[in-house]
Parts: sequence; C-alpha cells; structure tokens
Amino acid sequence: MKREHVSELFRRLQELNPHPTTELVYRTPFELLVAVILSAQATDVGVNKATKRLFPVANTPEKILAMGEDGLKRYISTIGLYNAKAKNIIATCALLLERHGGEVPCTRAELEALPGVGRKTANVILNTVFGEPTIAVDTHIFRVCNRTGLARGKTVRAVEDKLARVVPNEYRRGAHHWLILHGRYVCTARKPKCPVCPIRDLCAYKHKTPA
Repeated sequence: MKREHVSELFRRLQELNPHPTTELVYRTPFELLVAVILSAQATDVGVNKATKRLFPVANTPEKILAMGEDGLKRYISTIGLYNAKAKNIIATCALLLERHGGEVPCTRAELEALPGVGRKTANVILNTVFGEPTIAVDTHIFRVCNRTGLARGKTVRAVEDKLARVVPNEYRRGAHHWLILHGRYVCTARKPKCPVCPIRDLCAYKHKTPA
C-alpha cells in the first residue's frame, strides 16, 4: 500500500473513532492484565461476562492469590483454556507481589516474564495502560493487514514489524484499536462487509463482497 494511502486509511478510521480503546472492561492496570490473559482464544464479550463476576470479589493480586487456583476457576470456567489461565494468573499474582510491589510493570521484559504474558499481551498493556505506540497483532489485525495490503506478512511478528515501519507516527497510538475493531466488525473473516467499508477504495483485497 502506498504511503499516502496508509495515511488516508488511518485518517478515516480516526475520523470515525477519534478516541479508540479496548472493549475489555477494566478499571485498573491489574484488571486489564487479567482480562487480556483471559482473552487469549476467547472473545472480549465472554471475558467481560466472567470478569463482571470476578472483579467485584477479587481485583488485586493479593485477593486473587488468596482465592487460589480452584477458587479462581469457578469464576472463569466459561472461558476457553481456563485451567491453564487460572494457573498462569495465580503465578503472575505471586510474581507481581514478589517483584513489583503488586503493581503492573511498565517494561516489555518485565511483562513478558509474567506467566501467561506473551508479546501480544505485553503490547496491549504497554499501549493501553502506559501509552506506548505498540501494536498487538491478533487474528483480526493479521487478517486486515494481509487483506488490505497495509502490512502483509506470513507471521504475526512479520506483520507487527511491517506495521512499525509503515504506520505514521501520529496514528501509532491508536492503530492497534482501529485495526482490531475494523477486523471485528467490518473486515470479518467469512464475509467482509465491503459495501460499508470506509477504506474500500484503498484496499487491495481482490474478492470484495458486493452490495
């Protein structure tokens, strides 16, 4: 995609949604960290339903650690891979208390050292909590970038690295949110909504759906 088209793409997405943010419901950095860990291979809607029950009861590392793995599972059992996620969250709570005074760390290395936190989760936290211009590439963003020609790549990391090179600085902070929302609601996997797409004329996708 031409540089001027990239700028126009993000200009339009920004115009439609000037202040984009995650659809995960949270009030503190720790709540967001837990929600993002839970969101792996799960929907934000499903995660929000679980955390709506969990967070009023336990929303700090101390409280979740005191709840224990089995206690936590009762609140998150509707989410895929909940056994592994419960184990990781408990271990993460212990490390947050041991190494970071119960606070969510602000560096990639420290975040990725937490159980259940990979590069994508770290990028979400760095962007949403600490305002860094990171872009967490999930399945939606991977699809949008390859379809449109914005940042083609065979792997998630290849797409992330390409985005880091092509997204103009003024759009870097919001790019993750604009792209994920576009993929979730417009550029959907099975039948993209090309007739109502605000960037249709900039998109290189050869199989656009008809009106």
